[in-house]
Amino acid sequence: MTLQVFDNMNSSLAWIEATLQRMQSRTITVFGDFCVDAYWALQQGEAEISIETGLPVKRVLTQRYSLGGAGNVVANLAALGVGTVRAVGVAGADLFGAKLRSLLEECGAQTSGLLAIDDWQTMIYAKPCFGEREDSRIDFGAFNKLSSELVDLLLEKLEEAVANSDVAILNQQVPGGLSSPQTIERINKIIALHPATTFLADARHYPEKYRGAALKLNMNEAARLLGESAEQTGTEACARDFALRINKKIGKPAFLTRGELGLAVAVDGEVTLIPGVQVIERTDTVGAGDAVVAALAASLAAGASPLESATLANIAAMITVKKLQTTGTASPAEILEIAEELDYVFRPELADSLRGARYVPGTEIEVIGELPRDLDIRHCIFDHDGTLSTLREGWELIMEPMMMRAILGKQYETVDQTGFARVSEAVEHLIDSTTGIQTLMQMKGLAALVRQCGFVPEPEVLDEHGYKHIFNVELLNMIEKRVQKLRKGELDPIDFEIKSARLLLEALHRKGVKLYLASGTDVADVVAEAEAMGYAHLFEGRIFGSVGDLKVDAKKLVLERIIAEHNLARHEFATFGDGPVELRETARRGGLAIGVASDEVRRFGMNLSKRRRLIRAGADLIIPDYSQLPALLSILQLD
Repeated sequence: MTLQVFDNMNSSLAWIEATLQRMQSRTITVFGDFCVDAYWALQQGEAEISIETGLPVKRVLTQRYSLGGAGNVVANLAALGVGTVRAVGVAGADLFGAKLRSLLEECGAQTSGLLAIDDWQTMIYAKPCFGEREDSRIDFGAFNKLSSELVDLLLEKLEEAVANSDVAILNQQVPGGLSSPQTIERINKIIALHPATTFLADARHYPEKYRGAALKLNMNEAARLLGESAEQTGTEACARDFALRINKKIGKPAFLTRGELGLAVAVDGEVTLIPGVQVIERTDTVGAGDAVVAALAASLAAGASPLESATLANIAAMITVKKLQTTGTASPAEILEIAEELDYVFRPELADSLRGARYVPGTEIEVIGELPRDLDIRHCIFDHDGTLSTLREGWELIMEPMMMRAILGKQYETVDQTGFARVSEAVEHLIDSTTGIQTLMQMKGLAALVRQCGFVPEPEVLDEHGYKHIFNVELLNMIEKRVQKLRKGELDPIDFEIKSARLLLEALHRKGVKLYLASGTDVADVVAEAEAMGYAHLFEGRIFGSVGDLKVDAKKLVLERIIAEHNLARHEFATFGDGPVELRETARRGGLAIGVASDEVRRFGMNLSKRRRLIRAGADLIIPDYSQLPALLSILQLD
């Protein structure tokens, strides 16, 4: 696999727009285990004790119902705008059966194939929730049994729907559902009788029973199908091997979902790994597989290739996992909004281990991929904090407690340990995933977290500007003390400089390379700090920072401006940064992405946490600092 495939797809929305448009005239049948997801929000705090039983009473504050199982596949197809969706399955003649049918009809699905059976319990996944914590699930319908007469009627409905469909999805959700091994054998005969219809099976328990259908599986399901251990399912080698073997076994495309690592697609003996997409927000993976199978089916129905279909499905899944405590869907508008500039996660296996690391001989400079031979570097962009300067070192130690206090509010001192730990984990994730972007965007994420956690009443929740002001007051106080020491001569700029950073800037400047400084920090502060460090003049006025507008990202703006104004071809510019944002933007635009995995305390040596983030962001090189300057300039062909 090469990532260039996705660079090309990323560069234009045309194929995605065309595919989504064609979905509107297609027909898809969904056959399988239709369920309802019931979300019951329970009252928290001290509970009433039942007089009759002496047990605590669980009181439901709100109840919410959405489609699950095959029903969620229908919901996702409807959200994608598929023209006609036919539902073929069973609902009980009970209260939940009526709810299931009404939810399907609200999606615009045709339900003439949904049979109402008196002795069938509609399948329900009931999810009691205490705030953000989900309690043990309560399942209905686990012991249903199909009569032979009902099987005959169901398969008659299936064949009738398939005869007029572009794609048929075969959903097998529970062992005791519609698709027993015996029923699947009969379904296979229907598959054989309709070669013009594409069949896609999503089977948790019996995928090996289907013949003539493409398969969508997760890696654990793939391991079971092949009789392999699930221990190594997270590796790229395993994903390639499993996908190829399944493709060969079934003679149809094999789509393997890999969670945050993306998908593996095998078609006609060729396998491609589609990288996962970076998600900054908290995630809920419930229903992500349904989103994938729906997007695969809709794209295939619209004439997209298996690879294109899997790429679009990857985007759809990323959208749905950001929707908490619901089996979410992805709409065409949501897909188009983010599809043009996706933040793929590159080489996660290498990022998580040093075992595969390759270095320039005699150096600590790690080469991640194959470097281009036609480098002609004329422009270099630098992030500031952690890349050149450590004036802001320790900002996390200010941001983390500030965020904790903002989220917990008046309960900061009294919240129990479990709640405190849960919020702390969420804050750590937010800081880790947003390092390097505008502070204002980080604070927007904080505001969302404050609302999600629910400790602070809505009227007291600030916007991103309010939280940024609180953070800046504390941070600038720390920085000002350091700058004052520089001005008094008590400290020297070298005391806040990543090893040999100034030497690199001076060497590049002497060779006529134009230098740019881009930061997520407010622009006035960036200029002042660069001047205090003594290298502002080397950038010749090309210093950029935040201007308090979320629509203007400094690093992205600088990259776009450099490329446009100087008509740069690939490999004519490089970016140095210790955060993922600048590296992703550089990789997306074909430049050389140099990750600076700096230790900001020692100011030299490797920070392994940064290395992981930077490789996942698309770095071409990883350096700990600039101490091996001659070797670095040689790689850049500037020696």
